[in-house]
Amino acid sequence: MFHRRPLTPRLLRVLLAALLAVGGLLLGAGPAPAAPAVAPALAPAADNGSWAVYPIPASKARDALPDREYFYLEAAPGASVSDTVSVFNTSDQPITFQVYGADAYNTPRDGGFALRAADQPQLGVGAWAHLKANRLTVPAHHRADVPFTITVPEGAEPGDHPGAIVALDTATEGTAGGGKVAVGIKRAVGARVYLRVSGPAVPAVTVQDVSVSRKAPLVPGIGGSSATIRYTLVNRGNTTVHPTLAVRASGWFGGTVLDSAPKDLGIDLLPGQSVTLTAPWPHPPQFDRVSLKLSIAGTDVSATAGTSFFAVPWFLVGLVMVLIGLLIGARRLRARRRGAQGGGWSWRRGRVRVEAAA
Repeated sequence: MFHRRPLTPRLLRVLLAALLAVGGLLLGAGPAPAAPAVAPALAPAADNGSWAVYPIPASKARDALPDREYFYLEAAPGASVSDTVSVFNTSDQPITFQVYGADAYNTPRDGGFALRAADQPQLGVGAWAHLKANRLTVPAHHRADVPFTITVPEGAEPGDHPGAIVALDTATEGTAGGGKVAVGIKRAVGARVYLRVSGPAVPAVTVQDVSVSRKAPLVPGIGGSSATIRYTLVNRGNTTVHPTLAVRASGWFGGTVLDSAPKDLGIDLLPGQSVTLTAPWPHPPQFDRVSLKLSIAGTDVSATAGTSFFAVPWFLVGLVMVLIGLLIGARRLRARRRGAQGGGWSWRRGRVRVEAAA
């Protein structure tokens, strides 16, 4: 009677190492592929083609162009700071606006700078901003200037409290949905407000949940491969972080298989916010054991995280395992036939031999 030797973890590691060695010989060591191209998130414009919202220009002329892109303000807890926002109607019709302050947040999908709606809870700039007028009608091709004051409450946390002064068109635009159902849309434009509450600045960011998803041919070398790096950034401090990303990966056979210089991610990661991003990897290894490291840097802040994975063609692994099984089966079948032809059977283990005659 014959017993199949179980595939122990040690044997599986030996088989995998052999497959990796064969794959390395087949593919050869090539140059490190280009760094993954990270598509930056575009900042929303303060102009939608019908009206624009921006900090009041230094010039009092009605046709003066804005000389500030955003509001950069600072106040201590319990203090107030004032400024003026301009709403310029560039359309051919008068527009009635609702003007209000709004808190900012990062969209989870791409880290874009987004604003709370007027009917949503506001905790920062949206709650602290008081405008001289909350509703106004601006004639065509005219500009209206609205003074506002931001009063920081006592006990407010130090650090950045981003938001915006928003001009919302009170008219509802109708559009047809997929089921021919009319959907009401209101458009808004906001001028960003970067408010800093005086006190200790504590920048801190972490990288977590790093993973890699791959697409590769069944057999290495017969087609192209691609991968997507996914990771989550979390701003655990009280300052806004403008991060850059550098990626480095090394393998058993090719040494360094990826080494990208720091690249601007094109986002402002706001305090307390997290965002999950992806970076494409055009030509990852097809047969290797890869260690990946992500490095995030910004002003006075840095963080690293990584992961590792086997770039293994599992189809080829399965095929090799089947061939090994067939080889073992064929050897046992030959041994049985030889035993039947000799009129008995034998069992060897070391130097011990046991025979039974027919």
